[in-house]
Amino acid sequence: MTGINEKRKDELMKTKLIIVRHAEAVGNAIREFHGWTDSSITEKGHIQAKQVAERLKDVPIDVIYSSSLKRTMQTARYISEVKGLPVIQRDDLKEINGGLWEGMTWSELVKAFPKEYENWEERPHMHLMPEGESMKDFQKRLINAVTDILDKEKGKNVCIVTHGTAIRALMCWFLNCSLEDIVKVPWCDNTAVTIVDHNGEKFIVDIEGDTCHLDDETSTIKNQEWYVEYKKKFFPNE
Repeated sequence: MTGINEKRKDELMKTKLIIVRHAEAVGNAIREFHGWTDSSITEKGHIQAKQVAERLKDVPIDVIYSSSLKRTMQTARYISEVKGLPVIQRDDLKEINGGLWEGMTWSELVKAFPKEYENWEERPHMHLMPEGESMKDFQKRLINAVTDILDKEKGKNVCIVTHGTAIRALMCWFLNCSLEDIVKVPWCDNTAVTIVDHNGEKFIVDIEGDTCHLDDETSTIKNQEWYVEYKKKFFPNE
């Protein structure tokens, strides 16, 4: 009986994180670097946000947190409307601060910042945004934010709407691996869903970067040339 009660106690204290990448934003569509640049979601982004909200309609969610940037808040509001819950904004869930990279196209970045760009592509754990954040400081900020949320919302189902690089950095923490392994964490599509359980001691990743609510037409990255090349280079067997 004691064993059964202890198991039930563990289940009650398990916190579920339902992490959603924001819908397609202007920066994603035109291939500009938007970290703290506060752009809106696109027409396709609104479709994606509706689709992910519909997907989460019957998923138990007790509370919704979002990065305070416009693209995440717009995405979170679709989920908020479906779930009848307010959105709690947090600045510490924002994307990496790109410093001088903000608003530059990826083709411009290769020419203007060749060394930094190479680090971003090949050794992102060592990357430092010119006049912005380092990847290490960025991950630390995110870990502190999620740890605080876990402390506040223990035993609840928590939806967090955040950003692509943020999810990759957090996945290293969830998987208990070094930030150096971030290159092994694939980029997820806009509105991709990642579900992680936390039992108070460790994380268990149930779903990673899932986009079953999207198709080839509503996907963002599947229709972009950079993603095809990226998959060939880093995940050739998939």
